Amino acid sequence: MDASFERIGGPAADDAPASPVIVSVPHAGRDYPLALRTALRLPEAALTVLEDRYIDLVAQDARTVETMLVQRRARAWIDLNRGEGERDPKVDEGARPQAQPAPSPKIRSGLGLVPRRAGAAGDLWRRRFSAAEVEARIAQDHRPYHAALAALLAAARARFGIAVLIDVHSMPPLGTQAQVVIGDRFGQAAGNRFVARLEAEAAAFGVRAALNTPYAGGHVLDRHAAPGRNVHAIQIEIDRALYLDAALDRPGPGMARTAALLRRMLAAVEDEALSGSGAGLAIAAE
Repeated sequence: MDASFERIGGPAADDAPASPVIVSVPHAGRDYPLALRTALRLPEAALTVLEDRYIDLVAQDARTVETMLVQRRARAWIDLNRGEGERDPKVDEGARPQAQPAPSPKIRSGLGLVPRRAGAAGDLWRRRFSAAEVEARIAQDHRPYHAALAALLAAARARFGIAVLIDVHSMPPLGTQAQVVIGDRFGQAAGNRFVARLEAEAAAFGVRAALNTPYAGGHVLDRHAAPGRNVHAIQIEIDRALYLDAALDRPGPGMARTAALLRRMLAAVEDEALSGSGAGLAIAAE
């Protein structure tokens, strides 16, 4: 295990993936470093609103042979689904507002590379962080995760001729709207056939699914998706009410069923990858 994330699947880091599907869980971390806790102006419990609460347990139960990366450092420390340039000057002394024509909606809402706010609880920090502090988080936590993810996708594509990244998140309940949101950056991050298989699995399971609204995917998809090179990437957001307790705080009675749904979705994507055109060329040549 790395200082900030865990690789699950295969006994050695240089093993070729056993599946073309690579799973990423970047927002479920519950490791809150001392430097973070001492800078808080809110109770530590307020930070859980930023977590994809226990979705890592769902993903670990769902995986079979897929290689998976799970971030252990909390999202409040650094957000792996933001680009290195998405730095909020209100909390980060190293941010360069002049380098951006206008702050992104995420930064304006307090959800930049280092989050500034925790929902209705308000601002998180007693002080701004120095440029050196944030750059250390980028070097020690952000870059290693993305480098490992890129290496896994490259290895999967080399073996199978194709790679599919499934980026697993959770979301607050959307009321009568979807219970699962599938994001492909509005068709830019993955082939339509993969999205269709995921939608079909959700429907077969009796779960309402939506595409790209309100979550289309973020930096993980922007950075790693390259459908033209047979590297596809899809974000899956799962309603926390499906697998947590009534308080949306601890694992609940729906954990097993939600893991079964995700397991079926991963299997469907693998089947589509291996049966689709262009897949299997590399492994057949070995």
